[in-house]
Amino acid sequence: MDDHPLLGPEIDVRSLFPAERAALLSLLRSLEPGQWRAEAVPAWSVRDLAAHLLGDDYGRLAGRRDGYREGMAPAPGETVAEFIHRENARWVDGTRRISPAALVDTLELTGRWVADLWRDADPHAPSLGVDWAGVVPAPTWFDCARDFTEYWTHRQQIRLAAGLAADLAPEAAGPVLDTFLRALPHTLRGFGAEPGTRARVVVEGPAGGTWTVVRTGGGWAHDPSPGAPAAATVRLDADTAWRMCTRMIDPGEAAARGVLTGDRELAAACCRIVSILR
Repeated sequence: MDDHPLLGPEIDVRSLFPAERAALLSLLRSLEPGQWRAEAVPAWSVRDLAAHLLGDDYGRLAGRRDGYREGMAPAPGETVAEFIHRENARWVDGTRRISPAALVDTLELTGRWVADLWRDADPHAPSLGVDWAGVVPAPTWFDCARDFTEYWTHRQQIRLAAGLAADLAPEAAGPVLDTFLRALPHTLRGFGAEPGTRARVVVEGPAGGTWTVVRTGGGWAHDPSPGAPAAATVRLDADTAWRMCTRMIDPGEAAARGVLTGDRELAAACCRIVSILR
């Protein structure tokens, strides 16, 4: 499953997990008590978000490494997103007795296990679906990349809550943005255009790149000839791009921060990308 029209060429982030976890642990260990209580995302403090990351670790280990299927299941009529949000909230509520220091120590342990899990994974085997990219099931390399983006994004949210700027070092931010922008074909799935119409997103700076999609007879797909002229182009800086993809800012603000040229309706549609589960 290494060749998928919605995703484009393979992204291999397996070697990046140890450094990402080390950066998270260093950040958490630097926090003052008041910073642990600061709001990181709506209704969750930094401590809550760290607990959520621990839950992500255990969930991934249980399902992928251990084959453990005894967890909760969606209620009748409940969507996957609703189920995940409900279970995430239950986990965070149930871990409030765990101190920040204990959370950090446990995240160090589970981080090694998760890194080992991905290191040994077959990148081309089928894996969990990634709904925001419209790929169910997804190749393991993309499921792995999606997992990496979640850890990275939550670390940025903790940094912002602590009064720090986002860490846009290209070694991690580059693959994250590359993964996020693979959602473009799915984002444009309802936008009608003539076959051969291209849309392009350019993220400037060391962590950036260029992503081009083309309208085919069956919808939008990654463009194997990205140098062809595009009907619409969106230019963004890296900080705007990651916030747009994770809905830290809304599409209108992202468009206002960027430079949109060509077909304004198509360019604006590109800014409606969502690269997280909502």
